[in-house]
Amino acid sequence: MRFRPLHPASVPPTVAVAPPPPTMRAVVFSAPGDVSVLGEAEIATPSPVISELLVRVVAAGINPIDAKTRAGRGTFGAIDALPSTLGFDFSGVVVRSPDESHALQPGTEVFGMVPFPRSGGTYAEYTVVPTLSVARKPASLSHVEAAGVPLAALTAWGLVVETARAHEGQRVLIHAGAGGVGHFAVQLAAYFGAHVTATGSERNLAWLRKLGAHEVIDYATTRFEDALHDVDVVIDLVGNVHDETGTRSLGVLRPGGLYIMVPTGAFPDYVAAAATAGVRATQHKVVPDGAALATIARLLDSGGVQVYVDKVFDLVDAGAAHAEIERGHTRGKIVLRVSDD
Repeated sequence: MRFRPLHPASVPPTVAVAPPPPTMRAVVFSAPGDVSVLGEAEIATPSPVISELLVRVVAAGINPIDAKTRAGRGTFGAIDALPSTLGFDFSGVVVRSPDESHALQPGTEVFGMVPFPRSGGTYAEYTVVPTLSVARKPASLSHVEAAGVPLAALTAWGLVVETARAHEGQRVLIHAGAGGVGHFAVQLAAYFGAHVTATGSERNLAWLRKLGAHEVIDYATTRFEDALHDVDVVIDLVGNVHDETGTRSLGVLRPGGLYIMVPTGAFPDYVAAAATAGVRATQHKVVPDGAALATIARLLDSGGVQVYVDKVFDLVDAGAAHAEIERGHTRGKIVLRVSDD
């Protein structure tokens, strides 16, 4: 076998991108508390190492875990030092690549998840991220829309595709189907052929049907256990923090069915309770997998899956964004606009 040197034409072109400033605008917090602890600050711009990218953040997604962490729960215990930024999701433009032959050269539009709190969060003008945790931004989406995708869609992908293995004829119940993770989970389960039942509020029922749910249940007026039985999989995005939803879900599963618990700490004894009920149970944590995100990007570009952005806030209004997500009635996603596109 003969080897030939890499032809210059096969090296991705490098686009001239303005170098980052030594400091950047960010939203930080110095102690756990309510939304008032969030404030704007000028902090050092991070520097990428080894296989990391430096990305100029155009928009950052808001997730419930952000608000929990700010309040001293969530991932707060893993934060090494305060003040700290927050945020996992971003969409933006590559500023620095690991090397000149890397597929994601400066100027490439990307979206993904940072390994917060092991690194700085995305409520900032720049972020560093491992190359394996990003994908090219879907061409059909704006940066604001793309920023609402990574954590929620990757969580839904892990739940529906990798854990539940959604398929034709499977009966899947998804609690809180209109939320960030839920609205992706409903679409993915329907896309792969499952018969989807989703719980939600009255105002979201028609929308959930448009997303692909075959049956919808208003949790305020109907006990889902009175309407369902012999379900194959329950994807629980609520747990026992509201009306014992987790415990009640075990009773609608068929013998040997699968209960998937998502919110950390929302149903501490779910494993023992599931065993008593004669069903299987597992928790699920999101994996920032760039390859899976690239597949999701193709689904978004094809129209097979859509992201819904409920509200958009400017970076300086991160506190108001947290207050909104803590109200618990967000349809789809909330996004921070960080910089100009």
